[in-house]
Amino acid sequence: MRYLTPMVTMLAAGLACTGAHAEAVGCLVEPDRVADVGSQSVGVLERLMVERGDNVSAGQVVARLSAQVERASASVAEARSQAEAEVRQAEAAYELAQRKLERARDLLKQDFVSDQALDQADAEARVASQRVVQAREAQRVSLREFRLSTAQLSQRDVRSPFDGIVIERYRTEGERIEREPVVRVARIDPLRIEAIVPASQFGSIQAGQVATIKTDLASYSAMSAKVVLVDRVIDPASNSFRVRLTLPNPERKIPAGLRCRVDFAVAPQSGATPAAPAAVQPAAVSRSGRPSGQDSSGRVSVAAQTIAPRAANPVPVVAPVPARKPAPAVAPGILAALNAVSASSAPRPVLISTHVVKARQAPERMLVKQYIASREPKLSMSMNMTVRGKSSLDEDRPMFSLR
Repeated sequence: MRYLTPMVTMLAAGLACTGAHAEAVGCLVEPDRVADVGSQSVGVLERLMVERGDNVSAGQVVARLSAQVERASASVAEARSQAEAEVRQAEAAYELAQRKLERARDLLKQDFVSDQALDQADAEARVASQRVVQAREAQRVSLREFRLSTAQLSQRDVRSPFDGIVIERYRTEGERIEREPVVRVARIDPLRIEAIVPASQFGSIQAGQVATIKTDLASYSAMSAKVVLVDRVIDPASNSFRVRLTLPNPERKIPAGLRCRVDFAVAPQSGATPAAPAAVQPAAVSRSGRPSGQDSSGRVSVAAQTIAPRAANPVPVVAPVPARKPAPAVAPGILAALNAVSASSAPRPVLISTHVVKARQAPERMLVKQYIASREPKLSMSMNMTVRGKSSLDEDRPMFSLR
């Protein structure tokens, strides 16, 4: 019986600790993004500017195709867009037509020209104005053609789509490129962690939660990652769901491709308080000297014990003995004999879980019988079994008198 309370306490503590941390599951450290970079146009690879393991930045040229024709077209378009002769010629013709129109109006006031001459001068001025507009539009079209040629020329360059590291090189100089990738680039800052979690943990993992990542490398044995994505659909075949975490890697020292284990710290639900370990309080003692809930063989049922929170520093507590009614008056000689017999039978402690309870003294009936047996020739005893108002304390103690 004395081992029952520690076992119950350990079980309660284990159940309380079960909700504190979820079971660690396997995971894989992967690059955040991986891209097979190729060319937008067909051509011959003229130059490859990176090697495997090189760091690249977003927009950096990693390879270039042959582009002699595109470069020539871009040069022609640039020269045409910068030509201003036609525009200046149109502007000069417009200024001349405006002066002719003004002279024709002056001569018409002096009746030296007819109205038809004035109309003709006005029409020539408007035609010259439209030629200026046409020349300027042609110049703008040439500028757009130059931009188009420049874009076509830039398609001959293979550029990195993001900051990362070159992890594979597929082609070399002189090969013809159509739709095949040239290099593979991976971004390893931050790293992405994919974990397959059992369905039993669904709902205990939330986005924004911090988890502990453990790897086999000694220098990166324990790291902190943040949950960014939790699948809302459980795979029925495996009875699991996926969780994605992000791991910062500013100096790019943590390698990708590591196998790991992730331990999710389960946050307590809102409004809930963590359960404290329970302890067993002392049981009450019956009239027969045995604790409540204890049978004749000394076994105690767990249902008879009361579970309560354990104190910070548990101290053994002696269970209080119920008060007894005073015994009836006894002759001085008999009282001395009773005291002698009571002193000879020393009380023995009874352990109830971790609390010490002092056993009650033997009932008065047993003491009287022992006294009568010792002095049977000299005493005559008559028992007066008068019962008045039984109580719970008088069940095993009948009223008697000696004479």
